[in-house]
Amino acid sequence: MYTPIVGTLAYVVRGGEVLMVQRNARSDDQHLGKFNGLGGKLEPGEDVVEGLRRELREEASIEATSLRLRGTINWPGFGPGGEDWLGFIFVVDAFTGEPTASDEGDLEWVDVDRLGDLPMWEGDRHFLPLVFD
Repeated sequence: MYTPIVGTLAYVVRGGEVLMVQRNARSDDQHLGKFNGLGGKLEPGEDVVEGLRRELREEASIEATSLRLRGTINWPGFGPGGEDWLGFIFVVDAFTGEPTASDEGDLEWVDVDRLGDLPMWEGDRHFLPLVFD
């Protein structure tokens, strides 16, 4: 039976830059050292957009005012205990607030053209071009 953890992943854009988090806050983080978009798992009773907005408030202190769903992705066995994840991937075109420090790691604006140079999950290199096409 397929019962994935449902989560969100957002790429917040400003001009030709994307807000990324370098996961360096916790030594036990399975993402340690990697760059990623912002997001996380949904809480009970949340829809996908509510969960995304909450994660952006928690991780960057911003409020999304314009977002576009760019796709979904399945990450089999991705959780720390081998759980499957189903991710909803968004581009956030507009937001209010100024991004601040995240509990997950350092936030950094990165040129879209430089994303491929960052340390990240190898699978991200395959779907990121589709997010920004």
